[in-house]
Amino acid sequence: MIILTLNCGSSSAKYQVYDWETKDVLAVGIVEKVTIGGSFITHKAKGREEVIFSQDCPTHTDAIDLIIKTLTNKETGVITDMSVIKAVGHRVVHGGDKFTKSVIVDSAAMDAFTAMQDLSPLHNPANIMGIEAAKKVLPNVPHCAIMDTAWHQTMPPKNYLYAVPLDWYRKHKVRRYGFHGTSFLYTAKRAAVLLGQDPFKTNVIICHLGNGASVNAVKDGVSFDTSMGMTPLEGLVMGTRSGDVDPSLSFYMMRKTGMSAAEVESALNKSSGLLGLTGKLTDRRDIQSAAQAGSIDALRAQKIEAHRVKKYIGGYQAVLGRVDALVLTAGVGEFAWFMRDKILDGLDGIGMVYDPRKNDISRTRNAETLISKPESKIPIFIIPTDEELVMTEDAFALMEGTYDTHTNFKYSFQNRGYVNKGRAEGLKNDLAKNPDLEGIIAKPK
Repeated sequence: MIILTLNCGSSSAKYQVYDWETKDVLAVGIVEKVTIGGSFITHKAKGREEVIFSQDCPTHTDAIDLIIKTLTNKETGVITDMSVIKAVGHRVVHGGDKFTKSVIVDSAAMDAFTAMQDLSPLHNPANIMGIEAAKKVLPNVPHCAIMDTAWHQTMPPKNYLYAVPLDWYRKHKVRRYGFHGTSFLYTAKRAAVLLGQDPFKTNVIICHLGNGASVNAVKDGVSFDTSMGMTPLEGLVMGTRSGDVDPSLSFYMMRKTGMSAAEVESALNKSSGLLGLTGKLTDRRDIQSAAQAGSIDALRAQKIEAHRVKKYIGGYQAVLGRVDALVLTAGVGEFAWFMRDKILDGLDGIGMVYDPRKNDISRTRNAETLISKPESKIPIFIIPTDEELVMTEDAFALMEGTYDTHTNFKYSFQNRGYVNKGRAEGLKNDLAKNPDLEGIIAKPK
């Protein structure tokens, strides 16, 4: 039985093919430059070399069709025909306050996603196009929506309400929603396994650090507070997003420059963050290279980004009271040792003591590592996220009728002996290149 997961962005369509019987990933890939010309697909099937080829995809329907052709092609494919796909899981960024868990997509769900477009204008339209395109290609299987916001629906009002007129919330749904929920769900559950604790008696702070970034305070196994807000703009300094700014900044720039509201919104989302601070860079590797070459702008951008993350870590420790672990995840959290170094340096005073050598060694997506010193009161884990697995398991359970909210549902990766076959195979190659990695791999207690 095959489960397909899709994550459609405004100009991309990411996919994964999962064999439920063997519990193995058969293929992963992404179609890029959808709708904007020069489209191409990058496809990696298990046990084979990655392939890249071009094909114009003026719509998301064309992109989904390209994915299907690639998956069933005699040379690149991993399935014989589409009949083996029994369910499709879709990432939906904004589900508002209507959804506390994943759902099978019906007309009511699509109407709700459409109604949320004002809250997530950069994401929901693309998510909706992806669902509609996939339904045209695969009309006879259940399509399931996995919302980034659903995980955060456990936040109490004191944490999700803004100090603005209550009518704004009552009439216009103005509140903090939070995002990256699928990643936080996975890493929170895995942290509990590594700690050997009941997930619903576990408090962790999780930093999802990528081009988009946020921090989540997890209390007793559920989301308690998070750095992103009504939209993914609030919180940390990100690749192109400003994160926290004085709300009056927008009005000031409109008065001073004549910019429209739409232009300011676009600037804060697409031209700010690390891009705004460096003038041209968003990839942390490029920024690190520039900083090492003497760029004052690049070095300052790194310091600003790290400082913002530190503030949230400290603040969330204060609101949680007891913290059982600090977790870093996503692309930057998993690989950018130089940014982790800047974020973790100086946290000794709040009981988080990292080991610079272990931090330098930990550069893998194939293992969970422990990079704190033995004397650290709070362990520091690097846990590679696996949003696609959460989407896959949700889609399967929805199809089978066994699914429920995560507080009443147990995932396979919550088992102490859980093994990701693909990552276990990849770890062999990582260890061959970096034998010291073996010494910092985290083991469940």
